[in-house]
Amino acid sequence: MEEVIVLKTAIQNAARELLPRVITIRRHLHKHPELSFKEFNTAAFVADELEALGIPFERMCDTGIVAIVEGKNPKLKTIALRADLDALPISEKNNVPYKSVNEGIMHACGHDVHASSLLGVAHLLKQFSGNFEGTVKLIFQPGEEKAPGGASLMIKAGVLENPKPSCIFAQHVFPSLPAGKVGFRSGMYMASTDELYMTIIGKGGHAAMPADYVNPVLIASTIIAALHQFFMDENTKLRSAKENPTVLAFGKIDGMGATNVIPDKVLVEGTFRTMNEEWRSAAHEYMKKTAIAIARDMGGDCEFRVENGYPFLVNDPTVTDKAKIAAENYLGKENVVELEKRMTAEDFAFFSQKLPACFFRLGTASTDGKNSEGVHTSNFDIDEKALETGMGLMAWIAIDALQG
Repeated sequence: MEEVIVLKTAIQNAARELLPRVITIRRHLHKHPELSFKEFNTAAFVADELEALGIPFERMCDTGIVAIVEGKNPKLKTIALRADLDALPISEKNNVPYKSVNEGIMHACGHDVHASSLLGVAHLLKQFSGNFEGTVKLIFQPGEEKAPGGASLMIKAGVLENPKPSCIFAQHVFPSLPAGKVGFRSGMYMASTDELYMTIIGKGGHAAMPADYVNPVLIASTIIAALHQFFMDENTKLRSAKENPTVLAFGKIDGMGATNVIPDKVLVEGTFRTMNEEWRSAAHEYMKKTAIAIARDMGGDCEFRVENGYPFLVNDPTVTDKAKIAAENYLGKENVVELEKRMTAEDFAFFSQKLPACFFRLGTASTDGKNSEGVHTSNFDIDEKALETGMGLMAWIAIDALQG
């Protein structure tokens, strides 16, 4: 027990000393963001950092990197840690020295934090490689923000083989928590996500001549209202709202008409999210059949397409509970909170479908209330003290997982 306490303290001190370097790394990445599957300079930067540390790595899926840090008896056990690299098509409004120099692109989801933290972990694991047994696989993943998701592509390319990890961990910025705190949830955590595309076909004409046209705008609005009414009904026989929480939302309608011009067709786009694969499949069929039936009853037609996105994300109870205890030991119980389920989605879900996984949240807000803007906003930023927690805790969780 005394050796464990000494090691924990040593890692905490090392993370504190390493913080200025990791802040520099994070600011470089934040200043030079790249979009999904175009992270060429980001990957090159990560590769240079790993090479400087003497950590072996290989490229995968063009802009992905997989590195290996070996402790004593490296074949004894392998675990994996993942960070994502891509940014979003958002124009940054923050007035900071490290503001994005790539117009219209911003690290608004904190992937610069994830990547710099994992590089910090690489430093720490290399420094303490004589204090643990087994191997840690570091996965720097492209394209989390864009379907089909870099996680799915890296899995197909063999990222979970040679060596095969027994479990995998990832963290994500969480501006709802102050820096120094983290959050965990065992079991179901995040929703699956699908994209919906409808083409409503009618017959165009002059708005003043209703007998001469079939209005696809009216058909589209009727379909949207009917589907929303169905999915809002908690008593539907197809679904238990408590067991199968669901979100259906349409965010784009393109009518292509005018005040007195009825168009021939209307394009509608939306999203569907849930946490049950059986219900997900049944809902897809219901939406298609309902939309087509309504359109035909109103004299038109409907082409309904579903593009399956990421699956639901489930945190393995055993792996997550162990990681939570490790976090409590490292940070103190008062700094570890229980998370609620979320209807947002993450392509780390692909990993969680393949092996025991734990996806936890890293507090990034300042204690004075600053840096609490939500992710995917043009003013998102972090209290950089969170990087000390991000790298130190993940290194500690990795070592703890290898001991189990």
